[in-house]
Amino acid sequence: MKLYYSPGACSQSPHIILREAGLDFELEKVDLTSKVTERGRDYMQVNPRGYVPALEIEPGWVLTEGPAIVQFIADKVSAANLAPPPDTMERYELQSWLNFITSEIHKTFSPLFNGAFPDEAKELCRKQLAKRFDLLEAHLVHHHYLMPSGFSVADAYLFVTSGWAPHVGIDLKKWPSLTAYRERIAMRPAVKAAMAAEGLT
Repeated sequence: MKLYYSPGACSQSPHIILREAGLDFELEKVDLTSKVTERGRDYMQVNPRGYVPALEIEPGWVLTEGPAIVQFIADKVSAANLAPPPDTMERYELQSWLNFITSEIHKTFSPLFNGAFPDEAKELCRKQLAKRFDLLEAHLVHHHYLMPSGFSVADAYLFVTSGWAPHVGIDLKKWPSLTAYRERIAMRPAVKAAMAAEGLT
């Protein structure tokens, strides 16, 4: 398998999960401006949507969208306990968290990285994120991870997206339980390895 990624982007979530699952895989970095990979490949031929991540499972079979990719990986190595079994209420709870992170956290960050958005609109996004972080804080006061069963693919996704906060003027110290949660996840060997491989500290 090959993961197409950009350092620090949402593709870091499946990168972490591939390492948590102990799977063999390749990495290929994508320049998201030029849409060319580090090996000179036209990334639009890999993923016509033009963004990361994309997981090339085998030649001719490419899976896109982070939440789908991480669930695929989790099901491929079920013994790693990265997602509850399919067709269980716990799995639907996991999907609820993944959808919350996608729609309420990930996409609300997007305008903050876009220079074309006016400052007033960006401030509204920061306020919206603060409300979402309040919800996460209330949950994490009583839980070490998002799911009762422990670390899951949703935690990798939230770790990556919440990590963008300092880059857009949001101080996560306002949410101590979320901060402690991030510190726990940052200590996982797979997380350290993924960040090192992407050239991040």
